[in-house]
This record gives sequence, C-alpha cells and structure tokens, in this order.
Amino acid sequence: MLKKVVMIGAITLLFLGWPLMGNAFAQTPTAAPPTADTGDTAFMLISAALVLLMTPGLAFFYGGFVRSRNILNTLMMSFVLMAIVGVTWILWGYSLAFAPGLPFIGGLQWLGLNGVGLEVTDYLKGSNPAETVSYAPTIPHQAYMIYQAMFAIITPALISGAIVERINFRAYALFVLLWSTFVYAPLAHMVWAKGGFLGLYGGLNALDFAGGTVVHISSGVSALVAAIVLGPRKTHPDRLSPPHNVPFILLGAGLLWFGWFGFNAGSALSAASATSGNVVTNVATTAFVATNTATAAAALMWLILETVLRGKPTAVGAATGAVAGLVGVTPAAGFVTPLTAILVGGITSLACFYAVSFKHKLQIDDALDTYPVHGVGGTVGAILTGIFATTQVNSAGKEGVLGGNFGQLGVQLIAIIVAYAIAAIGTWIILKIIDATVGLRVKEEVEFQGLDINEHGEEGYNSEFGDRPT
Repeated sequence: MLKKVVMIGAITLLFLGWPLMGNAFAQTPTAAPPTADTGDTAFMLISAALVLLMTPGLAFFYGGFVRSRNILNTLMMSFVLMAIVGVTWILWGYSLAFAPGLPFIGGLQWLGLNGVGLEVTDYLKGSNPAETVSYAPTIPHQAYMIYQAMFAIITPALISGAIVERINFRAYALFVLLWSTFVYAPLAHMVWAKGGFLGLYGGLNALDFAGGTVVHISSGVSALVAAIVLGPRKTHPDRLSPPHNVPFILLGAGLLWFGWFGFNAGSALSAASATSGNVVTNVATTAFVATNTATAAAALMWLILETVLRGKPTAVGAATGAVAGLVGVTPAAGFVTPLTAILVGGITSLACFYAVSFKHKLQIDDALDTYPVHGVGGTVGAILTGIFATTQVNSAGKEGVLGGNFGQLGVQLIAIIVAYAIAAIGTWIILKIIDATVGLRVKEEVEFQGLDINEHGEEGYNSEFGDRPT
C-alpha cells in the first residue's frame, strides 16, 4: 500500500513539475524582430502613389503647351518613364542610388533588389555612420524603395519640356535610360543616401528635404544643356504657336499640386509626431502645410506680376506660378514654418518670372521653360532653405542663417555647384554619344508634319481638326 502511494505521488510530482523543468532546459527566448508600423506604411504607400500621379500630371501640363500635332509624343515623353525607370530602378537604379558604397555612388549589393525585403531596420549595418541602420525605421525597406522609385521616374520626365517637338523618341528613351543611371543615381546617393558626400548621413549636411538639388536643379540644368545641344525648333523664334490646350495646362498643374503633397509630406517618411525638447513636431504635417502655402503664394505673386506688368492675369501664368512655388518649397518643406513658406513661394515665383523673360531674350529654345522654372526655382529654393531652416520644425535638420548658422548657406551653395556640374557635364556627354550613334533629331519634314503620326503612327486628334499642314 505504501509503495502504491509513493508511486502515485512520484508520478503526480513529475507531471506537475514537467513544465517548470521544461522552462529550465529551454533556450532563452529571443526578442521578436521589429515590425512595420501600419499607419506609417499606409501613409508612405499612398504618398508613393501620389508622386506617381505627378508624372501623368506633368504630361498634361507639358502637353497643353505644344502644338496639337505633337500632343501624343509629348504625353509619351513623360508616360514612358513609368515603364523605363519602373524596371531599371528595380534592376540597378535603387542599388546605385541608396546602397552603402562610395561618397559619390552606391554599391552593387542590392542589384535586382537582392537583400531588399520587408525588414524595417539593420539593413544599413556595417557602414558609416554606424548609428544609421535604416532609412525609415517604421516602414518596410521595399516601401522606402518604391517611394524613391517615383522620384526617379518623374525627374528625367521634367527634362522633356525643353526638347519637345524635335527629338527622336528612340533617342529620348535611350537618353533617359542613361541619364537616370549616370546622373540621377549619383546625385540621389550624394544627397539622400548613407555615406553620401553632400547629405545628412555622414556628408556635408546640405539640406534638401524632397529634391531641390536631386530633382529640380538636376533636371533644369540638364534641360538647358539638352536644348542647346539639340538646337532650336525650325519655327523658333519667328513662328511659335500659342498653347493648343490651356485646360490641359491647368489640369496638369492641378494634378501636380495634388501629387506634390506625397512628394513633400511623404519625404518625412512617417506620419508620427515627435518631441524636440519641449516642442511637439510633426514633420509630415509641417511639410504639407508649407507646400500648400508656398504654392498659393507663388501663384498669387505670378498673377500680380502679370497684372501689373502686362495688364492681365492669365491661366497659363497661374499654372506656371504654382509649379514654380512647388519647386521652390521642395528643398525647404520639412525645415521651415508656414509664414516662412510664404516668403519661399513669393521669392521663387518672382525669380522664375524674370528668368522666363530673360530666357526669351537669349533665344534659347527651352521650349516649355524647364530651366527657368525648375533650374532657377530649385536653385532659389535651395538657397532659401539655407537661410530659413530651423530645428524647431525638424530636429533632424540644421539651423539656417536666421538661426545663427551662417555656414549652412555655404554648404547649400556647394551642393548647388556640385548638382550643376554633374547634371551639365553628364547630360552633355550622354547627348553627344547618342547623337554620334543613333542621332538626336527627327528630320525636318517630320518636325513640320508632326511627331505624333511619324514617331507613333497615331494622332491625338482627328486631322480634320488638327493643325497639321496640308
């Protein structure tokens, strides 16, 4: 009897103690890997979609300016970028732009998105500066990658405005393929990537929140060089036609204004608030408000200038002024206050207005004023960022001149000079190579007949209503 009691007791203790013994023999549990924040991820995916929408918006904006026989060709010069860069960015563009590498170009380890998955942190470990282990610690790496892809898509599309109505479409496609690889990717790396020569991740600390140098100066300067290398249209400057569809211009400008909120507010890379000392900050909100405020101020400034100097405010002027304001506030959006944004928009609009007039005096056939708006606007915006930036808005930035940091203006000027040099030299070399191989311009009779029917085999409008010569 006693033996049975002892046996039952032993079995009971074994069953009761097994879980405790199991814990004793188990390995120490490891912490679960960080996961993406659903709100920030949704915010960034929506922002990426908004930036992509800007490319069709740009197509309509540019398309409204040209003659009706070239409308499809002009639309395609923007639309095709979604196809070309949409593929090359995955294959090699993202790696060259954002993988840790040299100060002037990224590495090759992320070719084909190798190693670029849904991780949110630690994918930058092993490179300097050591404290930077991710670009956006609350969203998947691929979400950051596809957001940056949208910038890479629209930037070379901006160049097309200077060379419409005369460039061979095949030559243009080859140009943007090479330009996005050898001009855009190095600049993006220098300004935005870890270890880049100019940026905040171990570089000179130049401030470019959403693309003043990387997007607008690079495209504007490249557009000016391309217009000079190609030469003017046969009808320039004596037989220029007015815009064939002003409603398209307003539609395009409206889509750009709408999409630009993803461009600038999305560059905060998070919708969350933070604290800087005793001050609560939300960079996405600040950038959103600054974007709208500067754009409104710029459009208003352009309309006032037209009314005072030319007697009538125009729809084309309102659209152009708005785009100038969007360009000017891009480098500053996440670093300035709403009141300062009014100054940024107004000053940029004033500079671009007179730059357009000066371009006409030089008789350079930058057909749709790409350099006066994007090149000049991006330059002015980068300079004003160095003056008005404040860490009270964004603790990750730097104080500008008004905050006592006079050296920031010098850093901004260095970034501008580097962007000018890379864009100008790179564009010239690429165009000369293409001209020597496949040729740049269409034949003279094609230019007069229209590029739609000759380059694409179709027309935007029935020829009965078009302006194609008979």
